[in-house]
Amino acid sequence: MYDLRLAASRKKKKSQRAGRHEAVSPSERYYAPPSWIDCPMSLNPLIAPALARALEKKGYAALTEVQEAVLTSEADGADMLVSAQTGSGKTAAFGIAIAPTLLGEDDAFTRAGAPLALVVAPTRELALQVQRELVWLYGEARGRIASCVGGMDARSERRTLERGCHIVVGTPGRLRDHIERGALDMSELRAVVLDEADEMLDFGFREDLEFILDTAPETRRTLMFSATVPRAIANMAKRYQKDAMRISTVGERQQHIDIEYRALSVAPSDRENAIINILRYYDADAALVFCATRQAVNHLCSRLGNRGFSVVALSGELSQNERTHALQALRDGRARVCVATDVAARGIDLPGLELVIHADLPTNGEILLHRSGRTGRAGRKGTCALIVPHTRRGKAKRLLRDAKVEAEWAEAPSLKEIMDRDKERLLSDPSLTAEYDEEKMAVARELLERHGPEQIAAAFLERRNSDMPSAEELLDAPADKGGKWDRDKSGKKDFGEKRKPDFTDGVWFRLTAGRKHRAEPRWLLPLICRLGHVTKKEVGSIRIGNDDSRFEIAGAAADRFIAAVEASGGGEKSIRITKDEGGEAPSGEDTKPQERSSDAEPKEWKKKKKKPGAKKFDGKKRGPKSHGSGDRGPKDRGSSGHGAPGKGAAGRKKKPHRKGPSSKAAPAGGNAPLKRAKKKPTVS
Repeated sequence: MYDLRLAASRKKKKSQRAGRHEAVSPSERYYAPPSWIDCPMSLNPLIAPALARALEKKGYAALTEVQEAVLTSEADGADMLVSAQTGSGKTAAFGIAIAPTLLGEDDAFTRAGAPLALVVAPTRELALQVQRELVWLYGEARGRIASCVGGMDARSERRTLERGCHIVVGTPGRLRDHIERGALDMSELRAVVLDEADEMLDFGFREDLEFILDTAPETRRTLMFSATVPRAIANMAKRYQKDAMRISTVGERQQHIDIEYRALSVAPSDRENAIINILRYYDADAALVFCATRQAVNHLCSRLGNRGFSVVALSGELSQNERTHALQALRDGRARVCVATDVAARGIDLPGLELVIHADLPTNGEILLHRSGRTGRAGRKGTCALIVPHTRRGKAKRLLRDAKVEAEWAEAPSLKEIMDRDKERLLSDPSLTAEYDEEKMAVARELLERHGPEQIAAAFLERRNSDMPSAEELLDAPADKGGKWDRDKSGKKDFGEKRKPDFTDGVWFRLTAGRKHRAEPRWLLPLICRLGHVTKKEVGSIRIGNDDSRFEIAGAAADRFIAAVEASGGGEKSIRITKDEGGEAPSGEDTKPQERSSDAEPKEWKKKKKKPGAKKFDGKKRGPKSHGSGDRGPKDRGSSGHGAPGKGAAGRKKKPHRKGPSSKAAPAGGNAPLKRAKKKPTVS
């Protein structure tokens, strides 16, 4: 509780130091308002005064929903588990929330010693970003913020910790290393913040986090901030937090209203071309393209660079210096496109980021929300585009449904749409309506006299187009006809049309794989769909011959199938696909369908019948069978006497003697039973 008497005493001492001593009345001494009443009236009056001044200088007119939620009286001094949308100001929120715990009743920090707060972030970029945010937020309070992240000089970090700091921001692995070496003193910690806690568990930092939390004093505050709260985070909160206050903003439970989601259906081989067209269509000042692997990042970055885009890569294989330069190039405008992996781009804040492209589909809905949250931050609008090969449309729909996101389904921008968009941007270019000085206007009039307006306009258009990467002509993707995973607005499953379309106008094709190549429909069908960019509903009969096979494609998709096969080189490896002009059946194929019955089995299914009386030789010698205590064969040791069949040395139970001839002569080439020469069993 803020002491009003102490506030009046400090005010008196301050006036004495300034040489303006004034008497303090009893009413002012006991009823002086708190010092944070000086903060801007539009901000929450519970904010520490030093932080309120920093927010005012930064241009904050009002706090976000999550920032207001952590300033309630119930949250004062309590542990918190907070979930909010990406880009909602969580970094400033936990900075504001821990300020009363760190500053107490003081307006600024005293001399730095052992750290008072520890902030843990999953990636180096996010940790350095959090450090920059806290530097300006605690600038008025004279706070010293240190960073400890992987990829940086550990000796320099240890020297910084020895000199003293108030808040330490770092990654789990580097923080644990400093704790084990004794460089990071945890004895004075008052608060521990886990930023993007869900991602740290996904990255495998559970053991490091548990070590850090077990090392911190038990009297600390523990705050967990995340975009989502899976079960693993809830279990960790139960273990390490005390009566935690659960804060879930309204925006966290709804789709991000500042992000426009678009699912663009493309042919599988047109994925990279579609990315080029999307970048050209939106012409964003800053765009972020997500790939699944580092190899995909390097490949796509090279492809975009060759096409004329100013692009940088961001992946885990880069050094910290390279990653820092890449992000800085995107921030200052030297680069307009960043191709990154999920891990490297986790939680980074790029001002002015207008476009996010998912080159590879995320593995789950949470990653989709985290990726998309790089745009639409701080009230700015953004666009999120998912590249969906039509063969993975079902997965994309399930992904959007799990993330509770409604996306607009469409095709990737075509060449004509991009040209129309370029024309609109050209006609509305601000430079055409700007005012210029007399010197430039004189040169313009001279150009008009010498070349004429049409020639000058054509030259301007040519120069403008030459600076832009050229767009790509895309193949037509099949229309979305719905499927068994679609749902209507009521939430019920709509199983769509299960029957295949009528193939009365089907077109036949031939491929160079038959029975002798072990061709089967189960691997021919995916091959046909992949090479021809068709769905399995557009594939009809598949007839497999000895040397080649024929298959049928719906007439509406035949032209698209031919174009896709030609674009892929006519086939794959040794398999070639051509149009079946003659309509003849493949070699070895029956023109009429074969009826399967018990009387007529396919030739390859028939098994070789055993000859009567023949017995398979298993490599073991068997002696004559006996029913009494008479003569025994060499392998009949241990049999019980007087007609009871016994067991051999290996514990094998002897079979009773068969009546009649024990065997017949085996046909030539058959397996004849093993016989012992001139030795017959005796019957007692």
